Amino acid sequence: QVQLVESGGGLVQAGGSLRLSCAASGNIFGIIAMGWYRQVPGKQRDWVATITSGGSTNYANSVKGRFTITRDSAKNTVDLQMNSLKPEDTGVYYCNLNTYSSGNYWGQGTQVTVSS
Repeated sequence: QVQLVESGGGLVQAGGSLRLSCAASGNIFGIIAMGWYRQVPGKQRDWVATITSGGSTNYANSVKGRFTITRDSAKNTVDLQMNSLKPEDTGVYYCNLNTYSSGNYWGQGTQVTVSS
């Protein structure tokens, strides 16, 4: 069984920074990528950033230049450093693990609130 546990959310003023962390544990094989998504009430879950097993990164246009995703492949952890936060970054952030062997896994989510 695979588990993803996120941490690091909270309340921050606009312009501030937060760092989210996600630790994956269990029988993990064939990782394609790890990433972050966010969701606000009443809306779909939107992709934020991804890092592949090879270390390639991709970002949503809305966060490019402000967010940085990193991964420790030995520990199966992925972090999201969020700088210059804006109120529109508010939402529940979910960690995602995508594998060849058994598909997608999700964390429980961590709330990020950016006040104006």
